[in-house]
Amino acid sequence: MKIIDAHSHYLPEEIIKLASFYHSGWMDIEGQLKAMETSGIEKAVLNYPTTDVHIKLGDEEKACKIYNDGLYRILKKYPHKFIGLGILPIQDKEKMLYEFKRCIKELGIRGISLASSYDGVYLDDKRFYPLYEQAQKEAVPIFVHTQTVNPIGFERVNDPLLTPVIEYIFDITICVSKMMMSGIFNNFHRLKFIFAHFGGVLPFLRDRFDTVYTMLRLRNIVKDLGKAPSEILKNIYCDTSAVKSKNILKMALDMFGPEHLLWGSDYPANKDIIGALKVVNELGLSQVQKKKILGKNLEDIFGLRLTV
Repeated sequence: MKIIDAHSHYLPEEIIKLASFYHSGWMDIEGQLKAMETSGIEKAVLNYPTTDVHIKLGDEEKACKIYNDGLYRILKKYPHKFIGLGILPIQDKEKMLYEFKRCIKELGIRGISLASSYDGVYLDDKRFYPLYEQAQKEAVPIFVHTQTVNPIGFERVNDPLLTPVIEYIFDITICVSKMMMSGIFNNFHRLKFIFAHFGGVLPFLRDRFDTVYTMLRLRNIVKDLGKAPSEILKNIYCDTSAVKSKNILKMALDMFGPEHLLWGSDYPANKDIIGALKVVNELGLSQVQKKKILGKNLEDIFGLRLTV
């Protein structure tokens, strides 16, 4: 059974030189290819982990161009091994849509990578609507990665362990939840949204979302979403981001189902690819379900065809 990795990273050298946290291991594409071969991974999605390069450059558009051009060079060299997700300058509508068009039409990039927030602005903001309209029209999926620059709670707690473990994950949780409340998943129902890390802690909040929503609707405190939150959220796609706990994966399967769960390694942040794959095989899933999680779902999203 061939596999597509839904969540891996590559950063060009120009980005590495400027970024505060990332090191040369994040541009070692040859090392990733070896790891993929060892693990039986046929293709991998390359997305942007978010960096502070745009801040250091003082130019968001330039940072996006550097990254997208570097990604293009990898895709050109290894067209059958990687799926690229481009990034966009989001402060200006015209620049955002221009770079979107350049990514898709000129660079061979198959999807877009957004951060869960930008300086506290989440993806429910109407500045993103023109992008959603264009992406839906052209069937271009949007991958959402956790924001690593000033995520929610950063102003209160800035800790080298707590910030990435808790604040990154709650930032994407808030992102998905605000998108649900604003009606984006209904208004752009043909647009494929993929969220990293299970969309944060959503699987843990499923029952609480539904229970509290029902209670507040009876008192007319919250607007009518048309469906229970869990019914809306089960239609988004989420990746597993290297999780090796069977219990966590079972919760995610209960919420999203095998049709909307994507296996991802989070390479090179996580290099135990074998361990992350092993747990999928230990869940007692049918071959059809495993095939969906390990590649078929992504195959359908991107219109790919695996060799096996």
